[in-house]
This record gives sequence, structure tokens and C-alpha cells, in this order.
Amino acid sequence: MALTPSTMIPLGTSCPTFALTDTMSGKMYRDTDFKGKPLLVMFLCNHCPFVVHVQSELAHLGQEYAARGIAVVGICSNDVESHPSDSPTHMVEMAKKNTWTFPYLHDATQEVARAFHAACTPDFFLFDAGHQLVYRGQLDDSRPKSATLVTGSDLRAALDAILNGRAPAADQRPSMGCNIKWKAHSSATT
Repeated sequence: MALTPSTMIPLGTSCPTFALTDTMSGKMYRDTDFKGKPLLVMFLCNHCPFVVHVQSELAHLGQEYAARGIAVVGICSNDVESHPSDSPTHMVEMAKKNTWTFPYLHDATQEVARAFHAACTPDFFLFDAGHQLVYRGQLDDSRPKSATLVTGSDLRAALDAILNGRAPAADQRPSMGCNIKWKAHSSATT
């Protein structure tokens, strides 16, 4: 399992535009659908052991913070030709199995992942109500096969700060996970 860190793009970066279909509902979601609300964008996939390790916490986090006014979306950008387990059909199965209530969007062209500079799964991007980046980094210190419990502490602290009208701490640690599985013709790093 290759360990890839998130790119840690500059805080203050504007949320890239996106228009992607939710695999569960078939509904198209756009960044503008969440105008005026803080937005958490999570790059995920079905097979990655790092995502599997935190999948239950993602369900809790998604439900809790959506109820508190944060818009939450998951996006899978992996190449389904090389990784068929990340296909939309399997995305639906994973979302159902984990009772994910947030939209789980399919980025078939990988253009959205490139626009976000997403590098790994999971990769987290939190934008404030003006859709300026205020947090990018890890969920917490837990990793597969580690003794550290999954708590979501780093991301939860950032979400709580936004809800309390504060900026998240500037000291942010990169997320770690499997690299996004880029298509062979992609100009991105594989």
C-alpha cells in the first residue's frame, strides 16, 4: 500500500467549481448548490485501506455536521478501468453499507480532482461560507494497523472552529492515503 500525502494547497484558495452526479440519487450537485454554507469536500474511494479504516467515522461526521449546517460531499475520482471496485455501482454499495448520508459523487473525467489538487484518498478540503479554503489535511492521527483510535479529531476541530466563527488552527497536518488512480492518458502523476 503506497503512502501518498495530500498536497496542502494554500489556505484561502477558492473552492473549484464542480458539477458531479451523486451515485445514490442520480442528482447533479454543483459547488454553487452550497452557496453561503461551509462546505466539506472529501476525496474517497471504495477499495483504499485508508478510507476503509475511517469509513464509520465518515458516516458519523457526515451526519453530525450536516445537521449543524455544514454541507458535506464525497467524491470518487479513481480510474474505474484500472480499479473497477471504484465504479459508481460499487460506490452506491459502499455508501449504503456505511449509511453515508452525504452525496457520493463520481468524477469520471478526473477534472475535479485535478482542480482541487487532490492527491490521495482520503483527502479533505474544508471551505468557509464564502467558499475559501480554511482546512486541508488529515482526519486524525489514526492509520490502518495502528493502535490509534479513529476519532476525526483534526477535522472535527476545524469544523467546530468554523461553526463557532473562528478560523481553524493554521498548523495542519497532511492527510495520508493511497494515491488517486489517474487514467493512463492523464497528465497527473501516477
